[in-house]
Amino acid sequence: HGTPSPAAVNTGKAPVPLDSQVLMIDSAVAMLGQPYRFGGAAPGGFDCSGLVVYAAGSAGISLPRTAREQLRAGVPVGRRAIKPGDLVFMHLAHKELHVGISLDSDRFIHAPSTGGFVRIDSLAAPPYSTSFVGARRIVDVPGEPAP
Repeated sequence: HGTPSPAAVNTGKAPVPLDSQVLMIDSAVAMLGQPYRFGGAAPGGFDCSGLVVYAAGSAGISLPRTAREQLRAGVPVGRRAIKPGDLVFMHLAHKELHVGISLDSDRFIHAPSTGGFVRIDSLAAPPYSTSFVGARRIVDVPGEPAP
């Protein structure tokens, strides 16, 4: 028999399912401080779209590898409708297209550029505030109809 796993212990509360949104964000946040590496998509080094592919994969979501392809994934979301787990895209001076994962309506996590590290920034702060090009919802948001 053995001891029951912690998840099987009855705490008197209904179990909270770990949804894709939470898994994706948690796996991205776990990579904070990892170095930027062109073409990187695993712990040890990420580029922007590699971090997205890694985090989505941790949640069982399969995404294309490049930011350009990811811009066609899921469904479009308006700037004011961004929810945690949505992909946010911007055109930055040093790269053609950049992608990150929203943590809330303002903050996002991303692998910025050569010499940088996975970090959290604000969509309201330059250069991101002036370079935003769109957002895509790739996970079902709890309490909302599936895309």
